[in-house]
Amino acid sequence: MSRSLLHPARLRPARPADSRTGSAALAAALAVAADRWLPLVEYRAESRWSAPLPRDAAADVLDPALHEDLARAQVWLLSWLPGQGTDLHDHGGSAGALAVVRGTLSETVGAREGATELSAGRVRHFGPHHVHRVANSGVDAAVSVHVYTPRLTVMHTYRVEGRVLVRTGTERAGVDW
Repeated sequence: MSRSLLHPARLRPARPADSRTGSAALAAALAVAADRWLPLVEYRAESRWSAPLPRDAAADVLDPALHEDLARAQVWLLSWLPGQGTDLHDHGGSAGALAVVRGTLSETVGAREGATELSAGRVRHFGPHHVHRVANSGVDAAVSVHVYTPRLTVMHTYRVEGRVLVRTGTERAGVDW
């Protein structure tokens, strides 16, 4: 007699909202509804702009089936003029996802050489230990929506020495940037 693939020991509950899939689903859904929150986005010549999207504003543009996931997440809106970017950083133990809504962003991961182009419509999910640098190396302004679970509180910055990441500091979310 063969064992069923549906044996109770093999069944697992759905992954929680703080999984990479939950964040990616929220980021994708918010990107699709961008026309409803894009008027909130600002642009700054001196540095990239970022602001949290209030939970009730995010809930207003999302299908109610995603509200439970949203309750465990935090959403940030970002704008990037050409040449603007981040330092190499992590997300302080938060997992998440980013969706590019307008323009193109470049992502460099950890100590790797070369960047991945993320154009409008692209969703990039990442785990809690992901270290990357994001920049707008294009000629047009870019807008992205970022979802973090749990809530983003700090980001650690890094530099690369050889092929090794060395932590250089800690920034408080929404305070130091």
